[in-house]
Amino acid sequence: MQKTSGFQYQLASRKRRIAAFLIDHFVITFLIVSITFLILGPDYLNNPDFSKITAVMLTTLLLGFTIYFGKDSINGISIGKWIFGIMVRDEDNPEVVPSIGKLFIRNIFLIIWPVEFIVLASSNEKKRLGDNIAKTRVVKNPHKPSKTPRILALILAGLIFITFLVIFIGSVMKNSDAYKVAVENIEQNKLILEETGGITGYGIMPSGSINITNGFGKAQLSITVKGIEKDVNVDVYLTKQPNEDWQLIDINN
Repeated sequence: MQKTSGFQYQLASRKRRIAAFLIDHFVITFLIVSITFLILGPDYLNNPDFSKITAVMLTTLLLGFTIYFGKDSINGISIGKWIFGIMVRDEDNPEVVPSIGKLFIRNIFLIIWPVEFIVLASSNEKKRLGDNIAKTRVVKNPHKPSKTPRILALILAGLIFITFLVIFIGSVMKNSDAYKVAVENIEQNKLILEETGGITGYGIMPSGSINITNGFGKAQLSITVKGIEKDVNVDVYLTKQPNEDWQLIDINN
């Protein structure tokens, strides 16, 4: 505990710091992955341009590292730290927010996060390497908001992630040529038509995988087929030769 100007600042617990780190990691990773997929578009599986994919990934990774290392730049508080009521402050004066440069240098050491966790766990001052180099410490935020908005923010982040995952991955899969060929074959399969009593639609997000390398492709899709009388899960296997359409190998339910 450190006393400054009549106020005592308490060091943040290791548990809160680790939890805040995990939240920051989750949010920033989700943001970068989302940006990458949005730039590539839902049609990228049909005509994969690996030079474009590589360029987009390198650009978004650079953006991601910039955001990651600068995540505490607003008043020494990141999203994770805001949720857990902690903040980064100057080592000698907890009332002072470290400069952006110091905060950036402090977070660069998260690249070796296993080492940072070990140092944090063994430090009596609850400091990691980044704190020692940048001369900072993490303390409890005396002005933290009530628990309700912080808990709601955590829940909202999780819901946004799940929603995006379902909608975007479902859109990518359904927009692929492999999925379209699979659906065409499902709608011509007499056994499936009889079992469902007639097809009325398909599930939101098919599962499985679509892989294309040098024009050669393999796809394994599990599709929920909604029927008038019954819904069934159908597994479809397809292959693709260079400059040719997808061909059905097997279909079963």
